[in-house]
Amino acid sequence: MAGQETDKVIVIGGGVIGIACAHYLNQAGYAVTVLESGSLAAACSHGNCGYICPSHVLPLTTPGALREGLKSLLNPSASFRIKPRLEPAFIRWLWQFSRRCSARQMLETAKHLNAILESSAAEYRRLLTGEIDGAEYRQSGLLYVFGTAEAAEVFSANERAVSARHGVRSDWIEGADLRDFDGALKPDLAGGVLFPDDASLRPDQLTAQWAALLKGRGVTFREGVRFENVERSGRMISAIKTSAGAMQADHYVLAAGAISGRLAGYFGRAMPIEPGKGYSITLDRPKQTPRVPMLFPEHHVGITPFDSGFRIGSMMEFAGFDSAIPQRRLQQLRRSVAHYLVDDLPKNNIEEWYGWRPMTWDSLPIIGAMPDTDNVCLATGHNMLGMTLAPATGKLVAEHIQGQIAHIDPTPFSPARFN
Repeated sequence: MAGQETDKVIVIGGGVIGIACAHYLNQAGYAVTVLESGSLAAACSHGNCGYICPSHVLPLTTPGALREGLKSLLNPSASFRIKPRLEPAFIRWLWQFSRRCSARQMLETAKHLNAILESSAAEYRRLLTGEIDGAEYRQSGLLYVFGTAEAAEVFSANERAVSARHGVRSDWIEGADLRDFDGALKPDLAGGVLFPDDASLRPDQLTAQWAALLKGRGVTFREGVRFENVERSGRMISAIKTSAGAMQADHYVLAAGAISGRLAGYFGRAMPIEPGKGYSITLDRPKQTPRVPMLFPEHHVGITPFDSGFRIGSMMEFAGFDSAIPQRRLQQLRRSVAHYLVDDLPKNNIEEWYGWRPMTWDSLPIIGAMPDTDNVCLATGHNMLGMTLAPATGKLVAEHIQGQIAHIDPTPFSPARFN
């Protein structure tokens, strides 16, 4: 049933996923309040590289991921690093992750990711050419660049297996032709794979403009309000307790990123989400700035040339909720990029950032009804694709709360899969 003006929804989490949920719920006629414990869209929704990448159907659980993770146990400088922790939940998470690092599981997961990625890309095209103006949105493609032929072949083999099934467009560019494509690249690279249907945007501009649009449509945003507990009546949450007092709604959406796994326990059942820590630095644009966003898989680093700056980001650390920003990691970002770009980078960092990505052990987001609770919907676990998957997630949440048939099959993303 479509929402009425008196039907209230509280969204817990004011990142891009929470904002997207608010958008589609408001569009459906619900009175929406978004609660954010800090500042709006200040965590992973702020410092990422802004990729909108429907091409990203390869999950983290590729056949080689486990081997790379195990090698990192003894290497604190590994760009993909698992820090040893004797926590039962983390050990179980790693065990379940390792079980899925196979070609068969990779292809099955890619099928589900492809559906939600295509949906989200289509929603972004509609939103960013109609309702939201600017945000430095460009559909210029995403280029994967490889320093060695071996790395290019491993990636291309996986990419070919997936792309052939799902119609993902890509073009191989020989190393000798890379500089003709983008003169900012060094001449001795092995080659690259261009995904022409991908896009990019400036994340902080998107979230600021999107939130401003929703405020104008009646959505309430409350910053600095911390969730504390719930009041339950049978299978329903009757109210939530917050640092600003008790709040009541007809429906609740948990969209709090990496901490959602723990918070979900208050609503019925904890979810297996591990924080995957990433870093970024934002600089002035180099003199010879790349013309398209790029990923350098051998170093787990990406770059985005914004109109208003230049961002280097990524890496993946499974180190718990560690909040440090080691300078050695930021220097590592710079050194990694230096392998590929002709020009020296500007010396000063305009911004230094870290964030915790909400990682699930099967590389799929968690979207749908909380088991055993009738008025709570989860919207979390987006791994490294939160910015990309936000619109489709918001649309699925609104469809669920309205009781409508979902526009794509929601079953692979259901929280019930962890039963």
